[in-house]
Amino acid sequence: MPYPLDEGGTSMEQYIYQEKFPAVFAADVDPDTAELMAVTQRPPTEAAQTEIVTRAAWKTIPSWTLITTQDMGIPPDLQRFLAKRAGSTTVEIGASHAVAVSQPGPVADLIDTAARATTR
Repeated sequence: MPYPLDEGGTSMEQYIYQEKFPAVFAADVDPDTAELMAVTQRPPTEAAQTEIVTRAAWKTIPSWTLITTQDMGIPPDLQRFLAKRAGSTTVEIGASHAVAVSQPGPVADLIDTAARATTR
């Protein structure tokens, strides 16, 4: 959908149709929460996918990737490919794209592990 830019002109944003949101993004989230997420989603802008990256942090610092095996937004095989390319330490979990909502414990554990490994 087009939207106006602050400096004038328009750009495009992408979003998931509200009625499809739970299945695509939050299949393992309770229905009321998934519905709220659907109506309050903030779509990524076109620039998020088209801006030129000048430096990739994963090329110079350790990285960790939580691969969500039930993700309908980013296929797990693509997640694995990107994690391997980055040399990431990976953890796989049976979860949707909304894993931080559906399974916050494992997400926090991975963040804690990564933080402890990089602060020694």
